[in-house]
Amino acid sequence: MVAAVEFAKSPAEVLRVDSGFSLAGVDPESTPGYSGNKVDGKALLGAQDARLTELQEQLFASGKFGSPKRLLLILQAMDTAGKGGAVSHVVGAMDPQGVHLTAFKAPTEEEKAHDFLWRIEKQVPAAGMVGVFDRSHYEDVLIHRVHGWADAEELERRYSAINDFEARLAEQGTTIVKVMLNISKDEQKRRLIARLDDPSKHWKYSRGDLTERAFWDDYMDAYSVAFEKTSTDVAPWHVVPANKKWYARIAVQELLLEALRGMSLDWPKAEFDVAAERALVVES
Repeated sequence: MVAAVEFAKSPAEVLRVDSGFSLAGVDPESTPGYSGNKVDGKALLGAQDARLTELQEQLFASGKFGSPKRLLLILQAMDTAGKGGAVSHVVGAMDPQGVHLTAFKAPTEEEKAHDFLWRIEKQVPAAGMVGVFDRSHYEDVLIHRVHGWADAEELERRYSAINDFEARLAEQGTTIVKVMLNISKDEQKRRLIARLDDPSKHWKYSRGDLTERAFWDDYMDAYSVAFEKTSTDVAPWHVVPANKKWYARIAVQELLLEALRGMSLDWPKAEFDVAAERALVVES
Protein backbone atom coordinates (compact mmCIF):
# COMPACT_ATOMS: atom_id res chain seq x y z
CA MET A 1 0.00 0.00 0.00
CA VAL A 2 1.29 3.45 -0.95
CA ALA A 3 1.58 5.83 1.99
CA ALA A 4 -0.43 8.99 1.56
CA VAL A 5 1.80 12.03 1.09
CA GLU A 6 -0.01 15.00 2.60
CA PHE A 7 0.10 18.67 1.63
CA ALA A 8 3.11 20.50 3.04
CA LYS A 9 1.29 23.82 2.70
CA SER A 10 -2.40 24.54 3.05
CA PRO A 11 -4.17 24.82 -0.35
CA ALA A 12 -6.49 27.38 1.25
CA GLU A 13 -3.44 29.60 1.64
CA VAL A 14 -1.26 28.83 -1.39
CA LEU A 15 -4.13 28.80 -3.89
CA ARG A 16 -6.02 31.80 -2.53
CA VAL A 17 -6.51 34.87 -4.71
CA ASP A 18 -5.24 37.86 -2.76
CA SER A 19 -4.21 41.39 -3.66
CA GLY A 20 -1.63 41.38 -6.46
CA PHE A 21 -2.70 37.97 -7.78
CA SER A 22 -1.96 37.29 -11.46
CA LEU A 23 -3.73 34.47 -13.28
CA ALA A 24 -1.03 34.58 -15.94
CA GLY A 25 1.49 33.80 -13.20
CA VAL A 26 -0.16 30.46 -12.34
CA ASP A 27 1.38 27.45 -14.07
CA PRO A 28 -1.46 24.98 -14.86
CA GLU A 29 1.11 22.15 -14.69
CA SER A 30 2.19 23.00 -11.15
CA THR A 31 1.17 21.35 -7.87
CA PRO A 32 1.39 24.15 -5.25
CA GLY A 33 1.86 22.96 -1.70
CA TYR A 34 2.23 19.32 -2.73
CA SER A 35 5.48 17.44 -3.30
CA GLY A 36 4.02 14.05 -4.15
CA ASN A 37 3.44 12.48 -7.57
CA LYS A 38 0.35 11.02 -9.24
CA VAL A 39 0.51 7.77 -7.28
CA ASP A 40 0.87 9.70 -4.03
CA GLY A 41 -2.01 11.97 -4.94
CA LYS A 42 -4.37 9.12 -5.71
CA ALA A 43 -3.43 7.49 -2.42
CA LEU A 44 -4.15 10.72 -0.54
CA LEU A 45 -7.52 11.11 -2.27
CA GLY A 46 -8.59 7.66 -1.10
CA ALA A 47 -7.14 8.08 2.38
CA GLN A 48 -9.06 11.31 2.98
CA ASP A 49 -12.42 10.05 1.74
CA ALA A 50 -13.45 8.68 5.14
CA ARG A 51 -12.59 11.92 6.93
CA LEU A 52 -14.51 13.98 4.37
CA THR A 53 -17.51 11.67 4.73
CA GLU A 54 -17.45 11.91 8.53
CA LEU A 55 -17.27 15.70 8.56
CA GLN A 56 -20.08 15.96 6.02
CA GLU A 57 -22.24 13.62 8.11
CA GLN A 58 -21.59 15.77 11.19
CA LEU A 59 -22.66 18.83 9.20
CA PHE A 60 -25.81 17.06 8.01
CA ALA A 61 -26.68 15.83 11.50
CA SER A 62 -26.09 19.28 13.00
CA GLY A 63 -28.48 20.78 10.47
CA LYS A 64 -31.18 18.40 11.64
CA PHE A 65 -30.81 19.79 15.15
CA GLY A 66 -30.96 23.49 14.40
CA SER A 67 -27.43 24.44 13.34
CA PRO A 68 -27.47 27.01 10.50
CA LYS A 69 -24.12 25.83 9.13
CA ARG A 70 -23.88 24.74 5.52
CA LEU A 71 -21.19 24.57 2.81
CA LEU A 72 -21.28 25.84 -0.78
CA LEU A 73 -18.67 24.74 -3.32
CA ILE A 74 -18.61 26.89 -6.46
CA LEU A 75 -16.74 25.37 -9.41
CA GLN A 76 -15.82 27.49 -12.43
CA ALA A 77 -13.56 26.58 -15.32
CA MET A 78 -13.05 26.50 -19.04
CA ASP A 79 -14.57 23.47 -20.79
CA THR A 80 -12.81 20.11 -20.14
CA ALA A 81 -11.03 21.47 -17.03
CA GLY A 82 -12.41 18.74 -14.77
CA LYS A 83 -15.44 20.09 -12.91
CA GLY A 84 -17.29 16.81 -13.43
CA GLY A 85 -14.29 14.81 -12.26
CA ALA A 86 -14.02 16.88 -9.10
CA VAL A 87 -17.69 16.29 -8.39
CA SER A 88 -17.54 12.52 -8.97
CA HIS A 89 -14.16 11.82 -7.35
CA VAL A 90 -14.35 14.26 -4.43
CA VAL A 91 -17.96 15.14 -3.68
CA GLY A 92 -18.89 11.59 -4.68
CA ALA A 93 -17.40 10.34 -1.42
CA MET A 94 -20.11 12.16 0.53
CA ASP A 95 -23.55 10.87 1.51
CA PRO A 96 -25.78 11.99 -1.40
CA GLN A 97 -28.70 12.78 0.89
CA GLY A 98 -26.60 15.64 2.31
CA VAL A 99 -25.48 17.01 -1.07
CA HIS A 100 -27.38 19.37 -3.36
CA LEU A 101 -25.76 19.56 -6.81
CA THR A 102 -26.80 22.13 -9.39
CA ALA A 103 -25.29 22.21 -12.87
CA PHE A 104 -26.28 25.59 -14.28
CA LYS A 105 -26.93 25.68 -18.01
CA ALA A 106 -27.95 28.56 -20.26
CA PRO A 107 -30.87 30.35 -18.59
CA THR A 108 -34.42 29.56 -19.65
CA GLU A 109 -36.81 32.22 -20.88
CA GLU A 110 -38.41 32.33 -17.44
CA GLU A 111 -35.02 32.81 -15.79
CA LYS A 112 -34.09 35.55 -18.26
CA ALA A 113 -37.20 37.44 -17.17
CA HIS A 114 -35.69 37.84 -13.68
CA ASP A 115 -32.45 39.27 -12.32
CA PHE A 116 -29.47 36.96 -12.87
CA LEU A 117 -29.35 35.89 -9.22
CA TRP A 118 -32.98 34.77 -9.16
CA ARG A 119 -32.26 31.21 -10.30
CA ILE A 120 -29.16 31.03 -8.12
CA GLU A 121 -31.03 31.97 -4.94
CA LYS A 122 -33.36 29.02 -5.47
CA GLN A 123 -30.46 26.53 -5.35
CA VAL A 124 -28.48 27.66 -2.30
CA PRO A 125 -27.92 24.84 0.23
CA ALA A 126 -30.20 24.47 3.23
CA ALA A 127 -28.85 24.12 6.75
CA GLY A 128 -26.68 21.03 7.12
CA MET A 129 -26.25 20.58 3.39
CA VAL A 130 -23.28 20.70 1.05
CA GLY A 131 -24.26 22.63 -2.05
CA VAL A 132 -22.27 22.28 -5.26
CA PHE A 133 -22.57 24.70 -8.16
CA ASP A 134 -21.17 23.30 -11.42
CA ARG A 135 -20.88 26.73 -13.05
CA SER A 136 -22.75 29.47 -11.25
CA HIS A 137 -23.73 33.14 -11.09
CA TYR A 138 -20.20 33.90 -12.30
CA GLU A 139 -21.25 32.95 -15.82
CA ASP A 140 -23.16 36.24 -15.81
CA VAL A 141 -19.94 38.25 -15.48
CA LEU A 142 -17.71 35.94 -17.53
CA ILE A 143 -19.47 35.00 -20.75
CA HIS A 144 -21.42 38.26 -20.68
CA ARG A 145 -18.20 40.24 -20.49
CA VAL A 146 -16.49 38.18 -23.19
CA HIS A 147 -19.34 38.51 -25.68
CA GLY A 148 -20.41 42.01 -24.74
CA TRP A 149 -23.87 40.91 -23.62
CA ALA A 150 -23.68 43.32 -20.68
CA ASP A 151 -22.14 46.80 -20.69
CA ALA A 152 -19.54 48.05 -18.20
CA GLU A 153 -22.11 49.63 -15.91
CA GLU A 154 -24.19 46.46 -15.73
CA LEU A 155 -21.13 44.32 -15.09
CA GLU A 156 -20.14 46.53 -12.18
CA ARG A 157 -23.65 46.18 -10.78
CA ARG A 158 -23.37 42.42 -11.02
CA TYR A 159 -19.99 42.26 -9.26
CA SER A 160 -21.48 44.30 -6.42
CA ALA A 161 -24.63 42.17 -6.34
CA ILE A 162 -22.53 39.00 -6.17
CA ASN A 163 -20.53 40.33 -3.23
CA ASP A 164 -23.70 41.32 -1.40
CA PHE A 165 -25.29 37.94 -2.15
CA GLU A 166 -22.29 35.96 -0.91
CA ALA A 167 -21.94 38.15 2.19
CA ARG A 168 -25.59 37.46 2.99
CA LEU A 169 -25.04 33.72 2.59
CA ALA A 170 -22.07 33.89 4.95
CA GLU A 171 -24.15 35.74 7.54
CA GLN A 172 -26.73 32.96 7.35
CA GLY A 173 -24.11 30.33 8.17
CA THR A 174 -22.78 29.36 4.75
CA THR A 175 -19.09 28.65 4.29
CA ILE A 176 -18.27 29.39 0.65
CA VAL A 177 -15.46 27.67 -1.26
CA LYS A 178 -14.90 29.21 -4.70
CA VAL A 179 -12.66 27.28 -7.08
CA MET A 180 -11.45 28.03 -10.57
CA LEU A 181 -9.88 24.95 -12.19
CA ASN A 182 -7.09 26.39 -14.32
CA ILE A 183 -5.98 24.41 -17.37
CA SER A 184 -3.79 25.56 -20.25
CA LYS A 185 -5.11 26.08 -23.77
CA ASP A 186 -2.86 23.27 -25.04
CA GLU A 187 -4.20 20.89 -22.39
CA GLN A 188 -7.77 21.73 -23.38
CA LYS A 189 -6.93 20.86 -26.99
CA ARG A 190 -5.54 17.49 -25.89
CA ARG A 191 -8.69 16.76 -23.88
CA LEU A 192 -11.01 17.76 -26.71
CA ILE A 193 -9.12 15.49 -29.12
CA ALA A 194 -9.25 12.67 -26.56
CA ARG A 195 -13.02 13.03 -26.39
CA LEU A 196 -13.29 12.78 -30.17
CA ASP A 197 -11.01 9.73 -30.25
CA ASP A 198 -13.06 7.84 -27.63
CA PRO A 199 -16.61 6.81 -28.65
CA SER A 200 -17.57 6.58 -24.98
CA LYS A 201 -16.77 10.29 -24.60
CA HIS A 202 -18.52 11.61 -27.72
CA TRP A 203 -21.54 12.59 -25.64
CA LYS A 204 -19.33 15.02 -23.74
CA TYR A 205 -18.22 16.86 -26.87
CA SER A 206 -19.94 20.01 -28.08
CA ARG A 207 -19.06 22.27 -30.99
CA GLY A 208 -19.84 25.09 -28.56
CA ASP A 209 -16.67 24.18 -26.64
CA LEU A 210 -14.67 24.96 -29.76
CA THR A 211 -16.56 28.19 -30.32
CA GLU A 212 -15.76 29.47 -26.83
CA ARG A 213 -12.15 28.28 -27.14
CA ALA A 214 -11.62 30.98 -29.78
CA PHE A 215 -12.17 33.55 -27.00
CA TRP A 216 -9.59 32.00 -24.63
CA ASP A 217 -7.63 35.19 -23.92
CA ASP A 218 -10.83 37.15 -23.38
CA TYR A 219 -11.99 34.57 -20.86
CA MET A 220 -8.69 34.76 -18.99
CA ASP A 221 -9.13 38.55 -18.78
CA ALA A 222 -12.72 38.11 -17.60
CA TYR A 223 -11.63 35.68 -14.89
CA SER A 224 -8.91 38.06 -13.76
CA VAL A 225 -11.39 40.90 -13.40
CA ALA A 226 -13.87 38.65 -11.58
CA PHE A 227 -11.16 37.63 -9.12
CA GLU A 228 -10.21 41.25 -8.51
CA LYS A 229 -13.82 42.29 -7.96
CA THR A 230 -15.19 39.33 -6.01
CA SER A 231 -12.42 37.62 -4.03
CA THR A 232 -13.48 38.75 -0.55
CA ASP A 233 -12.67 37.81 3.03
CA VAL A 234 -15.92 35.86 3.41
CA ALA A 235 -15.75 34.27 -0.05
CA PRO A 236 -12.20 34.20 -1.44
CA TRP A 237 -11.34 32.64 -4.77
CA HIS A 238 -8.91 29.75 -5.09
CA VAL A 239 -7.21 29.03 -8.42
CA VAL A 240 -6.31 25.33 -8.73
CA PRO A 241 -3.80 24.31 -11.43
CA ALA A 242 -5.69 21.56 -13.25
CA ASN A 243 -3.54 20.14 -16.05
CA LYS A 244 -2.87 17.25 -13.66
CA LYS A 245 -6.31 15.90 -12.85
CA TRP A 246 -5.09 14.03 -9.79
CA TYR A 247 -3.71 17.23 -8.27
CA ALA A 248 -6.87 19.23 -8.97
CA ARG A 249 -8.93 16.60 -7.19
CA ILE A 250 -6.82 16.40 -4.05
CA ALA A 251 -6.62 20.21 -3.92
CA VAL A 252 -10.42 20.53 -4.07
CA GLN A 253 -10.75 17.75 -1.50
CA GLU A 254 -8.38 19.52 0.88
CA LEU A 255 -10.16 22.86 0.40
CA LEU A 256 -13.41 21.17 1.42
CA LEU A 257 -11.76 19.44 4.37
CA GLU A 258 -10.27 22.71 5.60
CA ALA A 259 -13.63 24.44 5.25
CA LEU A 260 -15.43 21.71 7.19
CA ARG A 261 -12.77 21.62 9.90
CA GLY A 262 -13.15 25.37 10.26
CA MET A 263 -16.81 24.89 11.19
CA SER A 264 -15.86 23.18 14.49
CA LEU A 265 -18.38 20.42 13.86
CA ASP A 266 -19.36 17.74 16.35
CA TRP A 267 -22.08 15.15 16.72
CA PRO A 268 -25.36 16.57 18.13
CA LYS A 269 -25.91 15.70 21.79
CA ALA A 270 -28.74 13.29 22.52
CA GLU A 271 -31.86 15.01 23.84
CA PHE A 272 -33.00 11.89 25.67
CA ASP A 273 -31.74 9.58 28.41
CA VAL A 274 -29.46 7.24 26.47
CA ALA A 275 -29.18 4.68 29.28
CA ALA A 276 -32.94 4.53 29.73
CA GLU A 277 -33.53 4.14 26.00
CA ARG A 278 -30.89 1.44 25.82
CA ALA A 279 -32.58 -0.47 28.62
CA LEU A 280 -35.88 -0.30 26.76
CA VAL A 281 -34.25 -1.66 23.62
CA VAL A 282 -32.63 -4.50 25.55
CA GLU A 283 -35.98 -5.42 27.11
CA SER A 284 -37.89 -5.26 23.83
